[in-house]
Amino acid sequence: MTSQRIQRRLAAILAADVVGYSRLMAQDEASTHAAMMGRWRDVLEPVFGRHEGRVFKRTGDGAFVEFASAVNAVECAIALQDAMRQANGDTPPERAITLRIGVNLGDVMVDQDDLYGDGVNVAARIEGLAEPGGIAISDAVHEYVTGRIAVGFRDGGRHTVKNIDRPVHIWTWSPNGQAEGDDATSSNAAAVSEKPSIAVLPFDNMSRDPEQGYFADGITEDIITDLSKVSGLFVIARNSSFAYKGTTPDIRKVSRDLGVRYVLEGSVRRAANRVRINAQMIDGTTGGHVWAERYDRDLEDIFAVQDEVTRTIVDTLKVKLTAGEKERRASRGKVDPEAYDLLVRSRQTLLQLNPAAARDARAMLERAIEIDPALAPAYARLAIIAFADYVNQWNDATEDNLDQALELAEKAIETSPAEPEGHSALSLALSWRRRWDKAEQAAERAVVLDPNSADAHTGLGNMLEFQGRFEEAIPHYQKAQLLDPQFDLALHFLGRALLSLGHYKEAEAAFKRRLTLSPHSDMSRFYLACLCGLTGRTEEAKRYWQETLQVNPDFSVKRMKAILPYRDPDQFDRVADGLRKAGIAV
Repeated sequence: MTSQRIQRRLAAILAADVVGYSRLMAQDEASTHAAMMGRWRDVLEPVFGRHEGRVFKRTGDGAFVEFASAVNAVECAIALQDAMRQANGDTPPERAITLRIGVNLGDVMVDQDDLYGDGVNVAARIEGLAEPGGIAISDAVHEYVTGRIAVGFRDGGRHTVKNIDRPVHIWTWSPNGQAEGDDATSSNAAAVSEKPSIAVLPFDNMSRDPEQGYFADGITEDIITDLSKVSGLFVIARNSSFAYKGTTPDIRKVSRDLGVRYVLEGSVRRAANRVRINAQMIDGTTGGHVWAERYDRDLEDIFAVQDEVTRTIVDTLKVKLTAGEKERRASRGKVDPEAYDLLVRSRQTLLQLNPAAARDARAMLERAIEIDPALAPAYARLAIIAFADYVNQWNDATEDNLDQALELAEKAIETSPAEPEGHSALSLALSWRRRWDKAEQAAERAVVLDPNSADAHTGLGNMLEFQGRFEEAIPHYQKAQLLDPQFDLALHFLGRALLSLGHYKEAEAAFKRRLTLSPHSDMSRFYLACLCGLTGRTEEAKRYWQETLQVNPDFSVKRMKAILPYRDPDQFDRVADGLRKAGIAV
């Protein structure tokens, strides 16, 4: 007898159930049945269809629905509860048809059109933990949807549920559970951090020259960087704030999307070596203005303007600076306008992430240093370019690039010990030279100097991960995602650490979520191929490996092993062994 292989896949499962259905049927069976049929036809089926859900099981008083996207599943749940409330209208509460909804992301077994397994069972159990008219979602779903939906979820804690051998961590939403202006419920980040939270939207370019847009972006980025160095604030990273560039969003929606209480917006007008900055801070829970100010200065005083904006925000929100932060803030002086312009241009150029952009940015930074040898960020960014050239095999890079990166990072720190980018660059160069302890110290210093930097937290996570301290690395990757919901690389690193720990379901979810943000990643596909091989899913492993080579025909497992600086040289082999188990020769 031959055994048929069970087909599995990852899916978001929505479980919906009517509250008090037995009571309603006992009161008036015919009317309740007729009402349920009407709701199914007029409410449930249309809402499921609009959100690309597939009903795979109906019960007398509910349904199980499969989604390919966790975001679609949760948005469907919210829309469904809204539609049900409208359909109930003026119906007396004791006769209203009210749903509880649970959403889970997990592994399911496929049997023709039906689904079974842990992914379905957990959805059914957490549905029972939702409030009437409310929604409960699993931790895995919450990880996926944070920053991507228009409502916030409360931490519902861990629960022991029937037939599930581990506590289930849930997050909950209910229509009456959010008071306007309540940080803990109006935003995702505020539920995690008690600090005042803020996002800085891209400042508008009001100059006559449209080409000055890069300069307005640079001002915005510098204000974000300045604010992020204040440990008493929670500051959303540039990458996620700039998702709104070129739009005129509803500030209250921005507040919900990014999980912050306050939003800073403004404009920049540059004329020769003069700059005018208008800035206003808005309370995202109400849409009301907190303060507004205009700054007219010479461009050489741009650092002073940024300091003033930060100081105003800190004072308004009653944030107390540490002694070190006060000292570092007092040390910045004037800047040469041309050098500053080159610094800003180089940063915009580097975002293109290609060899030509690296060459162009290097030339700009070298010219900036010629003008102002005391410009510490320029040395730090040159170090990162040297490192990036080596890792990506750009611009004929050799191992000498690592020596260059080390020297430039040390020069940045020598020029300004308080420059976090210098310590981050030093950490990278040291780790690839297998000097893990000193690399970790440098990464820790970068986090101290810039506690809201998603890059600094992923850097420290990398240093811990390469030393085999995977569980210690994970919180730093999660913090980076919280600070920058659009930071797809943090998800990749999170998946890599979870995979090394053998947490396959969570790792797969992280890699797949990364691919939704960065669809052309060869690295995440490679790790998914390894994961599928390690878990016996041979065909999926082969498919992901073929996709890896389609994205990058020059992908080399041998080179990856050579450059990833694990303290334990066998760590990479243990993961890559998934390819061998799937019969993939590399």
